[in-house]
Amino acid sequence: MRIAVAIPCYKVTQHVLGVIAAIGPEVETVYAVDDACPDGSGRFIEEHNHDPRVRVLYNPQNRGVGGAIITAYKAAIADGLDIVVKIDGDGQMNPALLPQFVRPLLSGVADYTKGNRFFRPESVQGMPPVRLFGNAVLSFLTKLSCGYWNIMDPTNGYTAARTCVLSELPLDKLEQRYFFETDMLFRLNTVRAVVKDIPMDSVYADEESNLKIGKVLPEFLRKHGSRLWRRYVYNYLVRDFNVGSLYSLSGLVLLSVGIMFGAWHWFVSSTTHQPATSGTVMLAALPIFIGIQCLIAFLHFDVSNLPTEPLSLSLNNHARDIKK
Repeated sequence: MRIAVAIPCYKVTQHVLGVIAAIGPEVETVYAVDDACPDGSGRFIEEHNHDPRVRVLYNPQNRGVGGAIITAYKAAIADGLDIVVKIDGDGQMNPALLPQFVRPLLSGVADYTKGNRFFRPESVQGMPPVRLFGNAVLSFLTKLSCGYWNIMDPTNGYTAARTCVLSELPLDKLEQRYFFETDMLFRLNTVRAVVKDIPMDSVYADEESNLKIGKVLPEFLRKHGSRLWRRYVYNYLVRDFNVGSLYSLSGLVLLSVGIMFGAWHWFVSSTTHQPATSGTVMLAALPIFIGIQCLIAFLHFDVSNLPTEPLSLSLNNHARDIKK
């Protein structure tokens, strides 16, 4: 397996050379992507780096961390590499952990791995409480919208991916900024790729985050809602129609009928001052209760409907069959 490392470079001149120096010999190529950095990260690396594995790529304009990684992904696919590991250039991701991220991909049990800072209680001791709470909320929203109920810490940017799986994704349609990691998980779910978490410790310096929660929260909620709807339509109505489809549709219909029936009779009772009969109350309550139970059953089905067979295995088998 030919392994590459992708490093998005934006205002990281103080740390990026140390990150490159810590990358082990198992890596064949290092893509350092200058994302229109005002500090000239690309030129700085070219002038001071002595590692022959490093190849500097330039984005003509700033596209965010997602845009930088997409540039590296495309280069790795074009160069015929097998695995791409994404490591930030600010020194907060330990390159020594790279073998742990790559091992599930090499053994064929996963298509994509990502860091999880919540796996061990000791790992989150240095995490600010606000970030701890925010990541917990984002993790639940991502589980709901992307379908990977077995993962945590969705915004973690330490990742590794098989390039054959990346080739199946519409890379140009991926979000390029703060929502990149979540959108990547959504796209991976649409092709039924297997994703696994890799335990790691959190490292935080005194830097101030550029992410303003009050500003991006409405956008995040809208994008999560959009991907939840698209995932449901694709997985339960278009690509397949299964018992989860029946649970969800039945639950929505029964819940809607019960609410509308109950609301109408409540309105009639309030205007006529005639209390509703017990039978009317039961006819309104029963569809609501059954509908809620159906939706809970659908949620249980969705949680258990995780991809289990790595996509890379079937893609490699298909490639071998073509060669034969």
